[in-house]
Amino acid sequence: MPNLEHLTKILRDRGYRITAQREIILGAIASSDDHMSAEEIYAKVQARTSTIDIATIYRTLEMLVEEGLACKTNLGTGEFMYATFQHGSHIHLICRKCGAVIDADHSALAKLEDSLLADYGFRPDLQHISLFGLCAKHAQKG
Repeated sequence: MPNLEHLTKILRDRGYRITAQREIILGAIASSDDHMSAEEIYAKVQARTSTIDIATIYRTLEMLVEEGLACKTNLGTGEFMYATFQHGSHIHLICRKCGAVIDADHSALAKLEDSLLADYGFRPDLQHISLFGLCAKHAQKG
């Protein structure tokens, strides 16, 4: 479960400099128990300092995603949401009608992952994905 110290150690080991600005941004995302938009992270950071702009937030988030330390997902809100992998692998099932978000067990994707690897030699990144469809309430209305 990545916390601030764990994230900074991994990044340092990979050759990244941990500036004061990066440390504040990393702290904001690592301390969250939920997914956050870049704007929410920005607001949280602004409570500590006004020296970090939104572009720095986006660059840091993209670096975390590229390094495999965070995920970027669409939860149907019109903006990307970010989280470290402290949440564990799971699937977001998002209802197109009411916007309900249901967290589903990642094990439901095991067969898909095995099939894609066997048939195409492709290993998908399925730790944290969103699937859009209809929730039980709306699916029954056909």
